[in-house]
Amino acid sequence: MIRSTVFFCIITVVMLIAIFLLLRSRKLKEKYAVLWGLVGIACLVLVIFPHLLNRVASVLGIQVGSNLLFTLSILLLLGICLQLSLEVSSQEDKVRRLAEEAAILRNELESIPPTAPPQTESTPSGNPDPQ
Repeated sequence: MIRSTVFFCIITVVMLIAIFLLLRSRKLKEKYAVLWGLVGIACLVLVIFPHLLNRVASVLGIQVGSNLLFTLSILLLLGICLQLSLEVSSQEDKVRRLAEEAAILRNELESIPPTAPPQTESTPSGNPDPQ
């Protein structure tokens, strides 16, 4: 029992450190780091106090604590999927708008007639003719 508690505490602490390092290197945004930090802290609490899950489950009328854990995990994953779907939809709209703007600008550039650079008379040495 003690070995597994220590093992899972180490795993949870490593996960929290990884979240912090990803946040610090700006590979993970703050809004996602808060969510994963809360998940990590909840895991740490459940590892340190394993009977807490059974007590909460009995208060909610659930017979087995693991059923509560699975239910909460599924709800968390559904919430993450919904959040990511919203982000993808928002990014698709932004990409479409940028592509439309780029196409309009390209069309405007192609419709402008090219202008020739001003011609200067030069001597064979390549210097302008001083007159």
